[in-house]
Amino acid sequence: MTYPIKGEHLHKHYKKQVVLDDVSLTLHEGEIYGLIGPSGAGKTTLVKILLGLEKADSGTVQLFEQPPTLHAFRSLGYMAQSDALYNELSAYQNLEFFASVQGLRGKEKKERILEAAKHVNLENALKKNVAQFSGGMRRRLSLAAALVHEPRLYLLDEPTVGLDPLIRRNIWTLFQYLKGKGASMIVTTHVMDEVARCDRVGLLSEGHIIAEGSPEALIQEFNVSSVEDIFLLKEGAHL
Repeated sequence: MTYPIKGEHLHKHYKKQVVLDDVSLTLHEGEIYGLIGPSGAGKTTLVKILLGLEKADSGTVQLFEQPPTLHAFRSLGYMAQSDALYNELSAYQNLEFFASVQGLRGKEKKERILEAAKHVNLENALKKNVAQFSGGMRRRLSLAAALVHEPRLYLLDEPTVGLDPLIRRNIWTLFQYLKGKGASMIVTTHVMDEVARCDRVGLLSEGHIIAEGSPEALIQEFNVSSVEDIFLLKEGAHL
């Protein structure tokens, strides 16, 4: 079995604040891995280190069982927590830019742009400038930019934040569709009702992965009614 992402014994601190403390994470092929935790738990930092956007103080990262390379990045779709879009351009022009960066040209590029926009229900808004978009529309356009080149691997940092329940449900249906086509993904969230849609989850708290496994297995292991209750138990709360 090959592993799209493997991070081992990762440490990261900023000045005196420890953000990650000996964190290891392995993503299996064809898996949706939910990186779960409250705001400030270290989820974004971990994702950036796995991508190579930040350097760990110690530890190792592999993409497709090799050190991160430009070739590996061409097989990867990244959606940041903050939308990296060009307000002065239309939605189509934004997607055209990201598709070109990934090496798409001509007819294939146009087809992929239209398909990606359709996946996130923005096909009728492609001519609008991004400056006119609502926050939810911007999140969906950012997701379209991450999937426009049909990558094998996705790292999506809180992709459903700010979206209404119906759109969130549709986005998770899209994730299952992409998984069915062979993609693997890490999705960060602090929305606990999304946990059940993941194949496996890692619970990150104060720089540590405090539990990991399928949602069903974790609930059984800790004898609780939800994954959220595990956080409460670990923090010594009484339900």
